[in-house]
Amino acid sequence: MIHYQNQREASLLQRSTERLDIDLLVLPDTNLILIASVIEPLRGANRIAGSELYRWRLLTPDGAPVPTTSAIAIPAEGSFKATAEETPLFVLASYNWRCSATPALKMQLSQAARHRPIIAGIESGTWLLAEASLLDGLRATVHWEDYEDFALAYPEVGAVKDRFVIDGKRLTTSGSLPTVDLMLEVIRQRQGYSLALEVSRLFRYEQPSFHVDEPLSAASAGLRMHDPRVTQAVRLMEEHIEQPLVLARLARRVGISARHLQDLFQQSIGAPPHVHYLALRLNAARRKVIETTASFADIAAATGFNSASAFARSYRASFSESPSETRRRLRRRITPT
Repeated sequence: MIHYQNQREASLLQRSTERLDIDLLVLPDTNLILIASVIEPLRGANRIAGSELYRWRLLTPDGAPVPTTSAIAIPAEGSFKATAEETPLFVLASYNWRCSATPALKMQLSQAARHRPIIAGIESGTWLLAEASLLDGLRATVHWEDYEDFALAYPEVGAVKDRFVIDGKRLTTSGSLPTVDLMLEVIRQRQGYSLALEVSRLFRYEQPSFHVDEPLSAASAGLRMHDPRVTQAVRLMEEHIEQPLVLARLARRVGISARHLQDLFQQSIGAPPHVHYLALRLNAARRKVIETTASFADIAAATGFNSASAFARSYRASFSESPSETRRRLRRRITPT
């Protein structure tokens, strides 16, 4: 669920090529996987883009290493202070969050909200934001096990059962994998669907059957496609990169109408078929730009574009640079053919 109150408040989630710095306030007894759910999508975006799109800093309440539920201490780069920082703040918590909800920390969070453009409650971090009255009058989500208790404890907050919620300057998530969803949404909003799709390939949400010989396809590995018709359509897209199928034929191969397929895509992955298909083709093209010395005309033809100029326009619109700029910037990664 995404809910924007106004464009100004959501400005950090708009298209940008500028680096985004994020402060992570990690509280004791946080899950390692929750920390990774925030950091790893950002790291993946940096690696795939070949540039530092995101930078993060780990903070703790007192600046000391913080113990996690795995008994592994996470070193801090500093202590959290209510200074006039204008960096987005993510508050991460899993268990025993009440031990950290001291009057001093709640006051610091309230003071930080005067300057921080965005404050996020990650999993149980939502409780901390509610305790500091930072979610009053807003929609927010929590872990499903805590939903009833949270709704009763904070009637002034619009508790909802969603994976993540963006309401104005506040972001909240309901668990580790929903946090990955949120970070992919941040990447999609800032750098576009193509990069978010490539980053999603780094994560596998669904465990394939032990009896299935064919592994998940590369592009669908990171997507939670619960409808087999969407999965089948994506496989067909992957098999027809050079000669793309029109929507009507794609739907016919799946056995449903074009309109029904569009609805299923929107419900399943949050994007219409043509957007997903174009992202698959552009990502395939970008890999060829980086990993080969093929001409851009050949790359355009191999990824279903009618001309090199049409390819270049779509490429720039998606990646905010031309194919030649990508190749020059990442020429150290090009392998001879």
